[in-house]
Amino acid sequence: MRSAVILAGGNSRRLGIEKSLLEFGGRPLLCWTVEKLFLVAEDIVVVARDREHARRLEEVLSGLLSEEVIFTWDSLPGYGPVAGIAAGMKRGRGNLAFATACDLPFLNPLVVERLFQIAEDESCGGAVPVQPNGFFEPLHSVYQKEKMQRACEMAIQRGERRIHAPLQEIGVRQVAVDLLRPEDPDLLTFFNLNTKEDLERAKVLWQDKRYGQSWKL
Repeated sequence: MRSAVILAGGNSRRLGIEKSLLEFGGRPLLCWTVEKLFLVAEDIVVVARDREHARRLEEVLSGLLSEEVIFTWDSLPGYGPVAGIAAGMKRGRGNLAFATACDLPFLNPLVVERLFQIAEDESCGGAVPVQPNGFFEPLHSVYQKEKMQRACEMAIQRGERRIHAPLQEIGVRQVAVDLLRPEDPDLLTFFNLNTKEDLERAKVLWQDKRYGQSWKL
């Protein structure tokens, strides 16, 4: 069984708008993310920043999705993605879990499927894309769920807030992003929304049918 964990609790200080509820094609971005991930995973967990935020997201998504989604929240403010991933992995039911943020309008399920396939090798702790400049994409990665959950919890116990800390513990397989171009030639799956300029560009790209709203594996 496969899970997917979506971190939706960020404050979005630079953008000034809650990313998960940004509208694309008349629906919140979080809806599109959930639907795409249900193409490659049976189990979706959305991690909010607190109980009230989780309730609000659940209300927004109710009636918009045909599949059941698990909502939980980050119980340790200040630990960022490390605590969010730990919370999501704890609720996920799969042996493998894809971890991502809620601000990827062009998240490509074909790429996610490829990462799942790579991570099925139990000798590694997961499959993490790496950019040509050496930058890791830890929030676009598939992990051995129990290994990553334990590593994040141990990092929190040590007071470690860097997401790279648990990655070093579980022995991930680095995947050069160019190896993912057959699934996504422009690598737009990694395009995230940090600024208003990013949002404006995403709105333009969204209208391009090459990056359409429907996906088939």
